[in-house]
Amino acid sequence: MLQKPPYTITEKAADYLAKIVETVTRLDMGTDFKRDIKLHRENRVRTIHSSLAIEGNSLSLEDVTAVVEGKLVAGKQTDVKEVKNAYEAYDKIMTFDPYSVSDFLKAHKMMTQELVKESGRFRSGDVGVFDGDRPIHIGARPQFVPQLMGDLLEWAKESELHQVLKSAIIHYEIETIHPFEDGNGRMGRLWQTLLLAKWNTVFAWIPMESVLYQNRQQYYQAIEQARRANDSGVFIEFTLAAIYETIILQKKSQGMHKTKHKEKHQVKALSALQISALKALSDSELSRKELLTLLGVKGDSRWFKRHIEPLIKFNLIEMTVPEKPNSRLQKYRITEDGKRE
Repeated sequence: MLQKPPYTITEKAADYLAKIVETVTRLDMGTDFKRDIKLHRENRVRTIHSSLAIEGNSLSLEDVTAVVEGKLVAGKQTDVKEVKNAYEAYDKIMTFDPYSVSDFLKAHKMMTQELVKESGRFRSGDVGVFDGDRPIHIGARPQFVPQLMGDLLEWAKESELHQVLKSAIIHYEIETIHPFEDGNGRMGRLWQTLLLAKWNTVFAWIPMESVLYQNRQQYYQAIEQARRANDSGVFIEFTLAAIYETIILQKKSQGMHKTKHKEKHQVKALSALQISALKALSDSELSRKELLTLLGVKGDSRWFKRHIEPLIKFNLIEMTVPEKPNSRLQKYRITEDGKRE
């Protein structure tokens, strides 16, 4: 019988699990998250930027976006290559079997190709994590790594533990075994995301790594505390808190998107004067007085508030001097949304 990794499921972790299950169901079933392709792309970029930044990659979020879009970026070529590799690995994430050693190695090769000597292979030498000259953690001896990783993934496959909890344990154990000469942190985060995405596909597009990056000191501390205790319980708590926070952020953004969509939809019933105002502004910028004159309306602030201000509110027209609404130089022009009306 396979020996299970040492872990404790605390009351706090169990509470986070219940919240995650409930909230991700609402995100999945009650929003357009699964169909929001633009958000998926943005989240994927955030995931890659954050996971690499944790390891010291110097490229900004804007730089990572540019690399993913195929643009040239001024930066270290190794950093650019890390982004390209990570994008390929995350792009193929749903094709991996989370319990397959060969897929685990295949993903590492994608993540580290042309960057690491033993890319796609378990390390042949000893490795450790150091603070200066002080060893913080020494990975398993290289001759034991293949068996340890095989046993870990076999345990995960056979275990009836909830997938969310299992994903956190796998993440921690990869960090502890340290199976590769480099790329262990990236692989731990990738494999946790994979296990979560196999439970619910929304996790393929949820940037949990962003929260880990924002709280990287606590992330390191949770790993260290778990090592000292020889029990991943504290790491499970921390990771589940990060997952829950990320889902909440995604759900809130969906709620804001839905509200904006609803408000925009409400302005579809435009009055005849509003339609005329959009036509008048379609090829020129006009002052308030010029616009009213063109529409044949005498100066009336109530009329302006009732007919023109809603067009500004719903981004169909905009002010040329928005920082000074009452400027004598103020004019109005149509927006891209207004042109589509």
